[in-house]
Amino acid sequence: MRILDSHLHLWDPAVLRYPWLEGRLLGRFSVSEHQAALAEGSRADRAAVFVQADCLPADSLAEVDWVTGIAPDAGVRGIVAHLPMEDVEASQQRLRALNRRPLVVGVRRLLQDAPAGLATSPAFVESARAVAAAGLSFDACVRHGQLADVAALAEAAPELTIVLDHLGKPDLSAPPSRRWLADLDRIAAHPGTSCKLSGLPAESPDGWTPAQVIPFIDAALGAFGPTRVLFGGDWPVSWPYAQWERFVASWAEDAAPGHVDDILWANAERIYRLA
Repeated sequence: MRILDSHLHLWDPAVLRYPWLEGRLLGRFSVSEHQAALAEGSRADRAAVFVQADCLPADSLAEVDWVTGIAPDAGVRGIVAHLPMEDVEASQQRLRALNRRPLVVGVRRLLQDAPAGLATSPAFVESARAVAAAGLSFDACVRHGQLADVAALAEAAPELTIVLDHLGKPDLSAPPSRRWLADLDRIAAHPGTSCKLSGLPAESPDGWTPAQVIPFIDAALGAFGPTRVLFGGDWPVSWPYAQWERFVASWAEDAAPGHVDDILWANAERIYRLA
C-alpha cells in the first residue's frame, strides 16, 4: 500500500510565528514529531503535500522556504502556500516569488473565518484566474455555511483547480443536512473540483465514530466520484493520525474497491501535478 497524505501541517514556533496556536497545538510539530505519528500507522510507501499552517502573513514566504528545507526528511513532494488573494497586486507579486520555488503546487487563502462573499469578490476572482494561469491549484478551506461561495468561485473561474478541504467542515452533530449535500453537489458539478477526506476528527473534538462520519464521506464519494476524492491526514490538527488513516483505508476498500490506490495516492498526485 502507498499513501500520499494530501493535507499535512508542520510548524515550529521557534522558527515562525503562529498567533492561533493554543492548547495541545502550542508546540513544535515538525519532522521528528511527524515521524513518531506515522510509526503508529500502517506500513506503507509514504509522501505528503504540505498545506500552509496560517503563520503570520509576513512569514508565509519564509514558511515555504522552511518546509522546502525539511521536505526530504518529511517526505513532502508539494507545498500549498499562502496567497493574499483579496489583494490582486500582492497576489501577483507573490505568485512570481512562488514560481521560483519548484515545490509549490498550489495556494490557499484560509476562508473559514473570512467575511461572507470574499471568495466571490472581483479581486479574489481575478487572483483565482491568475492562480490557474500559473498552473497552480487552490485549496478552499471553509465552514459548511460557506460552501455556496466555493461553488460560486468555481462558476466564476472554471479554469481553476479547486480542492475542497475537510469536506467543507460539516456539522457532525447530526446526519448530513440537505443544504450541505446540495452545496457539495453544486461544487462537484464542476470537473475541476475535488474533495479531501480530511479534517473530520478535528470537527468532533470529543471523539468520532465510523458510524458518525461514514454518511459524510459516502456523500463526498457520491458527489465527486472515486477519482476526485483524496485522503488527507490533517496532522497534527486532527488527532490521532493513525486512527484516521486506518479508517479511511478500510472505508475505501469497502466503498470503492477498485479505487483504493486512487483515493490514497494517485488522485492527489494527479490533482496537485506531482508527477
